[in-house]
Amino acid sequence: MNFNYYSYRYPSKRMVVFGNKGMVATSQQLAAHAGLDILKKGGNAIDAAIATAACLTVVEPTSNGIGGDAFALVWYKDKLHGLNSCGFAPEGISIDKLKEKGIDGIPKYGWIPVTVPGAPGAWAELSRRFGRLPLKEVLKPAIEYAMEGFPVSPTVAYYWERAFNIYSKALKGEEFKYWFETFTKDGQPPRVGETFRLPDHGQTLMEIGETEAESFYSGDLADKIDAFSRESGGYIRKKDLERFKPQWVEPISVNYRGYDIWEIPPSGQGIVALMALNILKEFEFSHREDPLTYHRQIEAIKLAFADAKEYVTEMDRMKVKVEDLLSDAYGKERAKEIKDRAIIPSCGKPDPGGTVYLAAADGEGNMVSYIQSNYMGFGSGLVVPNTGIALHNRGHNFSFDPGHVNCLEPLKRPYHTIIPGFITKDNKAVGPFGVMGAFMQPQGHVQVVMNMIDFGLNPQEALDAHRWQWVEDKKVFIESDFPNHIARELEAKGHEIHPQVTSGTFGRGQIILRHNNTLIGATEKRTDSTVAVW
Repeated sequence: MNFNYYSYRYPSKRMVVFGNKGMVATSQQLAAHAGLDILKKGGNAIDAAIATAACLTVVEPTSNGIGGDAFALVWYKDKLHGLNSCGFAPEGISIDKLKEKGIDGIPKYGWIPVTVPGAPGAWAELSRRFGRLPLKEVLKPAIEYAMEGFPVSPTVAYYWERAFNIYSKALKGEEFKYWFETFTKDGQPPRVGETFRLPDHGQTLMEIGETEAESFYSGDLADKIDAFSRESGGYIRKKDLERFKPQWVEPISVNYRGYDIWEIPPSGQGIVALMALNILKEFEFSHREDPLTYHRQIEAIKLAFADAKEYVTEMDRMKVKVEDLLSDAYGKERAKEIKDRAIIPSCGKPDPGGTVYLAAADGEGNMVSYIQSNYMGFGSGLVVPNTGIALHNRGHNFSFDPGHVNCLEPLKRPYHTIIPGFITKDNKAVGPFGVMGAFMQPQGHVQVVMNMIDFGLNPQEALDAHRWQWVEDKKVFIESDFPNHIARELEAKGHEIHPQVTSGTFGRGQIILRHNNTLIGATEKRTDSTVAVW
């Protein structure tokens, strides 16, 4: 089935957006227009993506920061390239060392879950390989917003206040005071529409741009991270930062009804979306609003997550081959396990997360699917003094069980939730897509892809459509506009349905597709997003 780019069936917050010279879609309007400005200055889609990503660390710090990780799928000169810029655990940390201190698990906050940040390395590497403008030029919009200030948008203000309330209770050590010094004014988070400045953040972005991120990994900024870690009982050291390099990887895919759906390979969870689609293609779906459709989608996601929990870690440490997990034969076998009743898979409980996603395209055919995150909002609660660098807590996803495939080990990358997506057909780009939101992400990918391919929704309709999220066991969250009669029929099949008042748990997505040399953009109704178009 072909995408229906133009249809419009029911009331939507937004219509699809069209352009031909350039387009940027992301969760915050200022950041999207920053990327578009870079396109108009002669940059390409890669430059625009970097500019947008850097700007998001300023205007949406509630979901990402300089101290987080990043992944990208880049369509450049008729080829898809994958970038994994996920950091590893410090050399000086291990399960045994933590147990010796009486620690019996990996906390959400503080130094223990901090892994080497990969986002600045991603910006520099993307710029070096595919960019047209100097990195220092591309980072200028973000620097200006940080130094001069920006008006805080509604969704960002909501999550900023939420983080403040959580951190005020959870962060008690002296090492956490820099978060409050950086991200509050007069001891309070900013309100909607209030202008907020992040001058230290701006200076750090300037230094990253001038040195092409070398300062962050081997220079002055690395020294500051090292010093703060040593002074406050952390594990990360300058030698860990010096060891880090972003990795170019071969994207993985499955063919779903004639379209190739692409993801970054493990240790990311993109394989969950692909395994689920590989199972679901064994069924025929005629109607979206059918209890059986939702039932099969939910059960396929459960099976995929169960496999990911058992097998997914860094590629060279996996006990099974990725191609075996994504084989048609394995998909057929897993599909046989979907019966008429809900099952309980052997899978862990997903946690909420904080992530930003962006899609960018130019008039030359280049397209970028990019995602970066600090995890769980602002991350670890640690901000390196006088830098604005909020360190992520991605190591919280490690297992504390030494026998588990994803156990914490020195220099090891954790199971990672953030995943960019991309669609091709007949070796030609269709376009980037993504849905942010921790363990919601592969579930969002599956729902959006099926909305477009199976049910003929245009990109905006595909994003606007009500969503579900499997949480654990038979527990499923549904949005407030989810049809009541279908919810009741899912309960009759054994699912435990929990309507949610807010839409924050269901992810936030963006899509850009190319059709007959026209760019078609769609953006999320669940946040302060926009499609900036030229």
